[in-house]
Amino acid sequence: MTPAAPNGEKNFKRYTVTSALPYANGPVHIGHLAGVYVPADIYARYLRSRGEDVVFIGGSDEHGVPITIKARKEGITPQDVVDKYHTMIKDSFEKFGISFDVYSRTSAPIHHETASAFFKKLNQSGKLSEKETEQFYDEANKQFLADRYITGTCPHCSFEKAYGDQCENCGTSLSPTDLINPKSVLSGNNPVMRKTRHWYLPLQDYEPMLRQWILEGHKHDWKSNVYGQCKSWIDQGLQPRAVTRDLDWGVKVPVEGAEGKVLYVWFDAPIGYISATREWAEATGNNWEPYWKDKESKLVHFIGKDNIVFHCIIFPSMLHAEGSYILPENVPANEFLNLEGDKISTSRNWAVWLHEYLEEFPGQQDVLRYVLCAAAPETKDNDFTWKDFQARNNSELLAIFGNFVNRTLVLTQKYFDGKVPGRNELTDYDKEVLEQMKRFPGSIAKSLESYRFREALNELMNLARLGNKYLTDNEPWKIFKQDPERVKTILNINLQICASLAVLSEPFLPFTSDKLFKMLSLDNLLWDRAGESDLLNAGHQIAEPHLLFEKIEDEKIQQQVDKLINTRKANEEEENSKVEDFNEDISYEDFMKMDLRVATIMAAEKVAKTKKLLKLTLETGLGQRTVVSGIAEYYKPEDIIGKQVVLLANLTPKNIKGIESHGMILMASGNNGELSFVQPDKMVANGGIIS
Repeated sequence: MTPAAPNGEKNFKRYTVTSALPYANGPVHIGHLAGVYVPADIYARYLRSRGEDVVFIGGSDEHGVPITIKARKEGITPQDVVDKYHTMIKDSFEKFGISFDVYSRTSAPIHHETASAFFKKLNQSGKLSEKETEQFYDEANKQFLADRYITGTCPHCSFEKAYGDQCENCGTSLSPTDLINPKSVLSGNNPVMRKTRHWYLPLQDYEPMLRQWILEGHKHDWKSNVYGQCKSWIDQGLQPRAVTRDLDWGVKVPVEGAEGKVLYVWFDAPIGYISATREWAEATGNNWEPYWKDKESKLVHFIGKDNIVFHCIIFPSMLHAEGSYILPENVPANEFLNLEGDKISTSRNWAVWLHEYLEEFPGQQDVLRYVLCAAAPETKDNDFTWKDFQARNNSELLAIFGNFVNRTLVLTQKYFDGKVPGRNELTDYDKEVLEQMKRFPGSIAKSLESYRFREALNELMNLARLGNKYLTDNEPWKIFKQDPERVKTILNINLQICASLAVLSEPFLPFTSDKLFKMLSLDNLLWDRAGESDLLNAGHQIAEPHLLFEKIEDEKIQQQVDKLINTRKANEEEENSKVEDFNEDISYEDFMKMDLRVATIMAAEKVAKTKKLLKLTLETGLGQRTVVSGIAEYYKPEDIIGKQVVLLANLTPKNIKGIESHGMILMASGNNGELSFVQPDKMVANGGIIS
């Protein structure tokens, strides 16, 4: 019989747990683990321990422009890229103990079939709209350009290598037509605009459903960051979103006359959860449909915050439009994990890679699992440091959990030849400890059911602390000669706590749990047995104890710190050695079209809700101008009042964050990306012409 939910939530017949599909263009790092895979695995393992019917789904996202860019840079095919990294990622997950029931891939035939059928049904039932638009086209390569294949100057901060979808210097979202002097990444040429046909999901049609389902139905049970981001999107009004793109890598659009078009990766990737479930069902002889279509199934998506909109607004709209699918009950998205105070960056190699960790810390998977759960960025961005990693291992796992178990088992071997002693008359303290032990399965479960994994882990450690304190307070090693019967009771109670720890630690520390079960000579038990006072019967023979955790020495940590220091130095050297190539020549007539003037900054203030933008008021000699500039990270507003600058005065006005910006300030960019003003070397009258 399925046990009742511990916190009174609705009971479900089965659970479908998904974890965001990692891009198969690089290995997995600790940011991925802390944000998605560790909490998802804890939740799935917990459900299994409760005897629930659960399928835990993972897989590699193998389509999209990042894959094709990687292939082009390395001179190989996209299939070569995904084959390499899919294997690496899958192997790392298995060794780390991420207990997927299936780990699939979106290049698999079953996925192409599933995604194509999904698109066909939406299209044939009139749920998609079709329209012709203009898109950048590379005439030399004879292909339309995805956003990431277009670079140019950011209109907000003047960064010259902004992408067609985002400026990585100021963080502003862009569209390709926003860029100044756009260029094709493929040929380096200026692309032209050409008409192309695409299919769109009319998100605005699902706004009433989303408003009722999310804003009214999940206001109190979804995490505030998830609910807030959804509310912001819905309140701004939803717009049609293209579900196809011009590309030769991906799921082909299953419509006659759509050659050279594939399903947009944001549309195709979440369908990968469904195709992976189908793959699992075919391999195990199960029926996949109840896990996605039965209202008594609970669907939970584990993702990072950058995927909230896709999993809470777009994918649910797709499922609702199809008509036969359930919607997710919860989407417990985490924030981001930083590394040693700096944002994790794959391009800068600023990361702790899982496959490298597994090689450098053999047999210590649970240490990293513990640290990433304890420092999980559940409500805000958090930081991973190697010193904290060491401290949590040595001061918590080793000194509290491991020390308690080891002392209990060693004393049992010493005094009773490894046989569980029977309990005698109980003191009030004994009864209190046994009563406290009973509450831990429920309290840990309540936190897990609410997706508060840090809180749940702390409760698990509180059970070990309870055992440690009870053992220390009673000091059996001091009283054994005078009162061996009392020692029997003490060790019996501590052994029951060890057995409960073996059960309750399994979702968090599966390798440790397995070791502990073996040392106790006990078969793995389900969750509802934890907290019982007779898990180990008197006379039961336990095995020889071994240390569950090892001390991590300073030298080991210093190696990791030095590794990061060397990475930082290498990045700095690379940046310092970079000098951008000259742009292609322009005619004298083109240059003369630019109206460059000297102007003075009269006022400056930060633009609300941005980190990099300043609103500048300039005196031009012909009146005042307002210009928005992405220099807030380099200059304080009060420090630049009175500075003379060079203004590109005849740039078409543009609305930036609700402010009309008329012109652009010329800045010089250093090798490390820092910006500095381009200025006359002496005072010049405002309005002076630069020629």
